[in-house]
Amino acid sequence: MAKQIVKNEGDERLESIETTLTNTELFIEKNQKTITIVLAALIVVVLAVFGVKKYYFEPREKNAQEAIYHAEQYFENDNFTTALNGDGNYLGFVDVINEFGGTKTANLAKYYAGICYLNAGDFNNAINYLKEYKGKDVIVSSLAAGAMGDAYMELDKVAEAAAAYEKAAADKNSFTSPFYLLRAGMAYEMAGNYQKAIDTYKRIKAEYPNSNEAFSIEKYIAKAQAEMK
Repeated sequence: MAKQIVKNEGDERLESIETTLTNTELFIEKNQKTITIVLAALIVVVLAVFGVKKYYFEPREKNAQEAIYHAEQYFENDNFTTALNGDGNYLGFVDVINEFGGTKTANLAKYYAGICYLNAGDFNNAINYLKEYKGKDVIVSSLAAGAMGDAYMELDKVAEAAAAYEKAAADKNSFTSPFYLLRAGMAYEMAGNYQKAIDTYKRIKAEYPNSNEAFSIEKYIAKAQAEMK
């Protein structure tokens, strides 16, 4: 009897599979033209995406990398104005941004441009370009946020500066994070937010005890505590 039940269940499953296959075949047969069109469209889209990447974006990226070379050389030599605007023969960072928008190189040029404007004393433009930089490199992103903090400080926008320094320290690396936390704490002090300054200084002591900033952090804590009283 048990064998008969197992047999019946097996037959039922087989019939179910056959029915499903039959329905699928009927659907394909009925909609063959539509399915063919959809598949053809998908193939066209895939080929188009591949073609755009291969024959447009990749050459454009390469051209952008070549174009930014001389601006980077001027930047390394602290010739920030020429790095920004070019020398008449070669493009500056602003030109690279305008002519090669959408490339990784143009995005990096926004960081460079922000630093150039910061050094040139044009703090509003520095902030604008640094805000537009959307890089994935953790260190460069940290430096960009820190530079924004410096620009805000120059504009006496200490609350915005503190927030930017906090963002710069968020990647939690032992090289730049304690430095930017110290700056954040100082900005909080200038804003009159002494408790926040103390908390920030204590983070340096707790999270980066071996950093250069940690060796002298007690005096910053004591100063903020005295000011709070």
